[in-house]
Amino acid sequence: MFEKDIEELKALGADITTGEILQQPDLWEDSFQIYTDNKEAIEAFLASAKAMADGRVSVIFTGAGTSDYVGDTVAPYLRHVGDTGAYDFKPIATTDIVSAPRDFLRPEDPTILVSFARSGNSPESLAAVEVARAYVNDIKFLNITCAPEGRLAVESADDPDALTLLIPRANDKGFAMTGSYSCMALLSTLIFDPASDEEKRGWVEQAAAMGREVVERESEIAAYLAGDFNRVTYLGSGAYVGLAQEAQLKILELAHGLVATSWDSCMGYRHGPKSFVDDKTLVFVFVNNDAYTRQYDLDILNEIAGDEIAQKTIAVQQDAGELFCGESFTFAGRPALPEAYLALPFVMVAQVVSLLNSVRVGNTPDTPSPTGTVNRVVKGVIIHPFEA
Repeated sequence: MFEKDIEELKALGADITTGEILQQPDLWEDSFQIYTDNKEAIEAFLASAKAMADGRVSVIFTGAGTSDYVGDTVAPYLRHVGDTGAYDFKPIATTDIVSAPRDFLRPEDPTILVSFARSGNSPESLAAVEVARAYVNDIKFLNITCAPEGRLAVESADDPDALTLLIPRANDKGFAMTGSYSCMALLSTLIFDPASDEEKRGWVEQAAAMGREVVERESEIAAYLAGDFNRVTYLGSGAYVGLAQEAQLKILELAHGLVATSWDSCMGYRHGPKSFVDDKTLVFVFVNNDAYTRQYDLDILNEIAGDEIAQKTIAVQQDAGELFCGESFTFAGRPALPEAYLALPFVMVAQVVSLLNSVRVGNTPDTPSPTGTVNRVVKGVIIHPFEA
């Protein structure tokens, strides 16, 4: 796909999505610059948020769909490396906050609501802010969005309790979120990761180099899809459980449901969901660089491959420890990347799988839902009044 000219891609209905996957390494470097350009404002915002609490501030990462999976990917890493004396990191979907706020929020918890939004126009994104504002006693709003003209950005512009950070080049025009997911994940990681800016710059540069490698190795990814399959499952551990959920959604969205998908944690998959796997299933496992966690990822890879129940069992891994000896997409010859930064090139592999599979089943990746059953910005949502 990356070697086709624009007219070939347009004929496949894939020019937008292909370009948006391709540009991500550049966008990650842009996102690091956005972080450094706004460093003073970020530090002032976090200082004001910490002043609300005698103890920890609840940091809620929220969004819907792919924007929800940003938090699912970032929060486990930050619980591992972040300042957990000051912050309690947790992902909660906007759809949960809006529909059942009393089940997910506590009025007495000083809170930073980190809203992830590509367009900033989803009804749940806007309603989650208002519900949280009404229900939580002390709250600040950190908006990470890709659309300067979106309602989330516009309506928070004069809010003294809000900081809005924009990633405008990541405002994907295609149906599926690609660069918006990876850039929002990266920017939020940079904000709360206590590592030095020099370390973070190096990790972003390495992730970008690995992302460009994904493009160069497209033919290897295409080979995974050469057989007659109709099911795909993604597995991971830690932060990569959220990544697995995002990866399976890309398959589901871009193929318009023509390929069945599943996702789970590597250990959780044995407890029933493994029954999904048959001889027409591709199983992808994101392998963690943490030496302890990696053992469980390799266990499930070796188990499924040894059972010979899947058409293919494929590891997506970096050569930073023991490797899966079967079929793999392996990043070699670089230092081990921390979990959240390695998620960036890992998700590009999954995005390419989804792009190629969409074309394989005769769908158009840029407009995968011709009937309008699902839309780029959700429609038909009724927001009911909430009284705290």
